[in-house]
Amino acid sequence: MDTRWSLRGKHAVVTGGTKGIGRATADTLLDLGASVLVFARNPRGVEATRSEWKDIGRDGDAVVVDVTSGEGRATLAREVSGRWGAVDILVNNVGAGLRKRFAEYTDEDVDTLVSLNFTSALHVSRVLFPLLSRGSNAAVVNVGSIAGVVSVRGTAVYGALKAGLHQLTSGLAVEWARDRIRVNAVAPWFTRTPLTEGLLANREVHDAIVARTPIGRVAEASEVASVIAFLCLPASSYVTGQTVSVDGGMSIAGLL
Repeated sequence: MDTRWSLRGKHAVVTGGTKGIGRATADTLLDLGASVLVFARNPRGVEATRSEWKDIGRDGDAVVVDVTSGEGRATLAREVSGRWGAVDILVNNVGAGLRKRFAEYTDEDVDTLVSLNFTSALHVSRVLFPLLSRGSNAAVVNVGSIAGVVSVRGTAVYGALKAGLHQLTSGLAVEWARDRIRVNAVAPWFTRTPLTEGLLANREVHDAIVARTPIGRVAEASEVASVIAFLCLPASSYVTGQTVSVDGGMSIAGLL
């Protein structure tokens, strides 16, 4: 086997890994040979994921943790260090949006969005740095958003935080290169997940999204997961500090 395209022997952590892009990413990493540990705060989703993988003999496990809290991140660090002496892959996938006009946001709305979309990834990366530095050419991938690249109506706060996550990606890539840790991000456009299914069920909204997208459809979670997985593979060993748009051409389209 060409080892550039294999993750056999690698240890991977995925946050928010029981549904949507996170679950698709965890499954893809498992397909490529990695051992995967996912963290999510919904006990039902964690149990379902654990049971499904156990039934088919997958080398994956799931743990209930809320990475937006300091206590949750401490639990995550203990769980990971108790199982593995090193981490080779970290995918910071936790995040969620809130579509509102900017003046309508409350203090609580903003605090929640900051925790979900920025500080959780920042702190998880920080607490796992010692294990990543002991990994084999480790890779971190942050799940940003195309809303952090271009303006998307109703997402001023979310977009600003995702732009901050993209910039954190660049900064860590430079600082951690000496530790043999690559850091990249992906910036998806609308993707079919449990978080977006309600919005996409609105035909007017769905059609407006598709009309803005040159490829002419909404992304599937597995398509974003494939790009994340590539950024974790040895095949991408000279790629770091990049935010890769996974948007069907939306961000580079002119007047359609």
